Amino acid sequence: MKKVRTDSKPLPISHSIAHQIETMILDGSLTPKQKIPSERQLSSRLGVSRSIVREALRELQGRGVIETRHGQGSFVAEIVPEPEDQSPLLQLFFTHSRLLYDLYEVREQLEGQATYLAAQRGTEKDFYRITKAFKALESADLRARAELDHAFHRSIVEASHNPVLVHILSSLNQLILHSVQTSVSNLPQRPHIRQQIDKHHRQVYNAVINRQPQRAEKAATTHIRHVSKSVREFEKQEQRIFRDAIQEPALDAGTLYRP
Repeated sequence: MKKVRTDSKPLPISHSIAHQIETMILDGSLTPKQKIPSERQLSSRLGVSRSIVREALRELQGRGVIETRHGQGSFVAEIVPEPEDQSPLLQLFFTHSRLLYDLYEVREQLEGQATYLAAQRGTEKDFYRITKAFKALESADLRARAELDHAFHRSIVEASHNPVLVHILSSLNQLILHSVQTSVSNLPQRPHIRQQIDKHHRQVYNAVINRQPQRAEKAATTHIRHVSKSVREFEKQEQRIFRDAIQEPALDAGTLYRP
């Protein structure tokens, strides 16, 4: 049997080191905006010379994966960019209430999966952030509740360590924040619903930090489905949905959805 000849050269060691650093970013060992360990520390950890580490960092910088700041060191770049604030979909969201319920359907599926993965893959650092966000939400007054509710859910999504899932939900960031604001603006008028939502948040939190993926997923999907159903029922009874249009200069505060 004839041998197949290949003239391809082996990849340089620095490329392999760059790949290892990328893996550390993808699995959450290094997070966006976090300072990367020094060349000396990486050299010791990865078992290569500082010159090879330096070359690997230069490669990552050239591809935009890390940022090097003079006198400060290297930092992980924002690999999931923030979406535009004034997207066409966001504008339609404010004039067609059906998009709110479409969004709840998407959130139920994607955040349910993210919560499952967070319970399965979350690190102690992730759980610290989730706990901090949950405690802030528990003690929040109504005015701050939407932002803190959103921050709690986002901390769980980031703990999923699935960059594609994080990217998809990040692209919907403003829409999700406004959907949370809708529930906060309307549902406190129904105290029993507010109590149920608080109970759901606690169930999601406990399942995630206790590493119970299936229970966490079920709690998250039940929570979002309950909010969607409650807002829809409120709209049917009141014939409108009150919207406190946060961060939306194109609309007046007190915007109403009308069917």
